[in-house]
Amino acid sequence: MFICRRILQLGTLTALLAGCSTTAPTAPNSTAALTPAATGTAPIRIGPTTPTPGSDTADDGPATLTPSGALRPEVRAFVESLAAERNLPLKPMVSALEGARYNATVARLIAPSPPGKKIWRSWLTYRSRFVEPKRIGWGVEFYNEHRDQLNQAAQRFGVPAPIIASIIGVETLYGRNMGNFRVLDALATLAFDYPDPAKPERATMFRGQLADFLTLVMNGKLDLETRGSYAGAIGMPQFMPTSIKHYAVDGDDSGHIDLTNNTRDAIMSVGSFLAQHGWQRGLPVFAPVTLPADPTALVDGGLEPKQSWTSLTAAGARLQPGASSTGWGNQPLGVVDLVEEARGTAQYRVGTPNFFALTKYNRSYFYATSVADLASEIEARVGR
Repeated sequence: MFICRRILQLGTLTALLAGCSTTAPTAPNSTAALTPAATGTAPIRIGPTTPTPGSDTADDGPATLTPSGALRPEVRAFVESLAAERNLPLKPMVSALEGARYNATVARLIAPSPPGKKIWRSWLTYRSRFVEPKRIGWGVEFYNEHRDQLNQAAQRFGVPAPIIASIIGVETLYGRNMGNFRVLDALATLAFDYPDPAKPERATMFRGQLADFLTLVMNGKLDLETRGSYAGAIGMPQFMPTSIKHYAVDGDDSGHIDLTNNTRDAIMSVGSFLAQHGWQRGLPVFAPVTLPADPTALVDGGLEPKQSWTSLTAAGARLQPGASSTGWGNQPLGVVDLVEEARGTAQYRVGTPNFFALTKYNRSYFYATSVADLASEIEARVGR
């Protein structure tokens, strides 16, 4: 059940960089790679994404060189440190960085909104971009074509097949739009010329992604010419290099992982990511709960569930007619607000740990709810 209320919440960040779960990003651009983990994977090799019409491929000049043609001091220090710390060959990495190009479009897309420009968050507008007839129809086609692979991933990782299909649908239209930015250029631009000097930690984060990208390239597991999103995300599931290192899966036991051209690898890798970020087999995404008339005080906007069924019932929450708390009633829960900021209203749902696992893929309540809703639409049409 959805309930409306007056709301005063300000500010919007892109989901890639946001820490606030109620942020509504302008594009999915998954964060499925910004969370490192100490897990091993099979050898990885990602082929370059096929360029798509209308994508930006502009050459905007060197991203890493001084006017004399030498590496900028900070770039030289970065690559020498990387080579020493990871026992990687210095010369080919220097050569790679010398060929990195600054991409003004990347900088523009990641830059903060101009001061004074208000961006109103709207759940209904956001949802309509991803839970719409074409994406649902293509999702049914994708599910039917890859049903066996999806079900194998569901069995292995406990993540339902429609959820995996939905994430790939939201991220890249089931592989139709994987991005046409040269990943090396995007990451070098954001690592060394991040467009918001007031946020040096973000440049540091992108330097980490660039380091992992170059590591994969030097180990023969990633192509230097790989293309992806403007933030450096790669393949059908839009994994950043760090997520490729830690969560990608060799789905067909071929000896390498290809998230761009191998659907089985992409499907298994989504399941792997969610399983390692708290997905629990058999739990719903949302609890079947009717909240009290004004649940404002129950919302904390965080990325971890902090309520319990006991605390929610004490606040006036009730099971929906015919529903049961079996399975989720002893789990931590969180009240999710889906805002219509211009109207001063919000819809509410009660998220289980599986909802919050989805927010680890992209730090947005809007994103996670859209994935769940699209999955429900696909599931209703394909049967099980």
